[in-house]
Amino acid sequence: MLSIGNYYRYISTRNISKSRLPESLQKGWDYVDETTQKGKSDAQYRAYDFVRRTIDLYFEKFFDFLRKRGQKEATISGVYTDQESGEDYIIFDSDETTAPGPLSGLGASPQQVELISLELKFIKKFLGLHGKKKIRHQIRLFLNMLQRSMKEMRIRKTSKYADQILQIQDELIKLHSRFVSDKQKITVDHPEAILEEYSSILGKQVEYLSIKFIKSYIGLQGKLIETKKVENLFKRIINAIQSEKINKSDKYWKEIESILRNLKDFVNKNPKRGILRIAKLELNGLHGILGYTYEAESLSGTGRVPENTIMNSLDAVQLKFEKLGLTGKWLDFIGNPSRNFTMMIYGLPKMGKSILAVDFAGHLARNHGRVLYVAKEEGIDDTLIEKLDAVAHEQLDVSNYLPDDISGYNFIFLDSVTKLGLTPTELNLLQEQYSDKAFIYIFQTTKDGKFRGSNQFQHDVDVVVNVYEKGKASQYGRFNQGGELDIF
Repeated sequence: MLSIGNYYRYISTRNISKSRLPESLQKGWDYVDETTQKGKSDAQYRAYDFVRRTIDLYFEKFFDFLRKRGQKEATISGVYTDQESGEDYIIFDSDETTAPGPLSGLGASPQQVELISLELKFIKKFLGLHGKKKIRHQIRLFLNMLQRSMKEMRIRKTSKYADQILQIQDELIKLHSRFVSDKQKITVDHPEAILEEYSSILGKQVEYLSIKFIKSYIGLQGKLIETKKVENLFKRIINAIQSEKINKSDKYWKEIESILRNLKDFVNKNPKRGILRIAKLELNGLHGILGYTYEAESLSGTGRVPENTIMNSLDAVQLKFEKLGLTGKWLDFIGNPSRNFTMMIYGLPKMGKSILAVDFAGHLARNHGRVLYVAKEEGIDDTLIEKLDAVAHEQLDVSNYLPDDISGYNFIFLDSVTKLGLTPTELNLLQEQYSDKAFIYIFQTTKDGKFRGSNQFQHDVDVVVNVYEKGKASQYGRFNQGGELDIF
């Protein structure tokens, strides 16, 4: 890690004047002064990636400028590791002959909090866009999320950072208007004034490191997990204690001790994998620290136990898979699938399979998450627009191609798999890549009503829907046998 202390010692011993630097470096000089309180605290540098990147880039340009101007070259002779704190410092042979002292503990530090305010989270996310290439959909998702929080009054007009939130909204709208197509990528470049102002704001709060560990611990509750994952969390906490980033004076030291005992016990009992259980009383206490109440945790992910797993039957009966929570006619027809279910719909042309699929897409968008409907079969034409008229929703997007990145969606409809030319192997790879998504596949059929393609398609999905005559569909699958639905 680059030592801010070395930088300040270097400029003081060389009597380097800011006024003799180019304007761009003068701004960098001011930025480092502001975010580190002139070398008194490196808390922001440690806490935020974009601050670290900005300062590192400035250091690189600063020393490059000095070399070109004939100053004594500030070459790096090595890295010193403080044995007590475990902190690393770069040593410049031009000004360091002894190991520098650590910076931690010097000067004022940001306020440590259990929960970073929502406004600061949006500010951090916005700054994180700087210098990155984004597509229009990614900007739209961010903007929708911000405006939803404002609409739901989770961010209020009386907020301390209301002006910055409104400015972020305006900047996102401007950025969104620059795109001419969904495939286009634009590099986000925030104004220097925004970078400086927002970076300064973020330095006022930092989350307790112990809180971060508590969140990671709770995230493992009730799930079938690899023992190695638990070992990694245990080691991270131990390292933080050994480097004195967490000690007995920490507000949540007792909770950390309890977590370590539970993690160690889990590792001893489970050589490969198992279910981490947290006592309800302990879980309630931890949730209280984080500001929310206990709810039964479930095993998220595939909805199935990984292959080649041996587990005790007492553990097996405790497994709870996350369900989607369908209601009404869709519950009666399909049942209650896991959130990442797979489904195929097939039938003869003009029988209503696309109408059924679009209707289901609208229901999912209104009640369960973001939906992408890939209309490769018909394209985005009058026919599709007519079908969408009754179900159109801000959570439902349509496309005439399969995008490279579908990570922003919860449900993906492919109409049709036949037209897209996808094989069973390709669909399996797609499901593995986006294992937390649900996929609904629409198939063309032959004249005798059988779907086109390998029988493997049918074996690989959770739900099979056959539109067997005009306006009539039958369903069979893992969640409900023998469901019937009138499409029209």
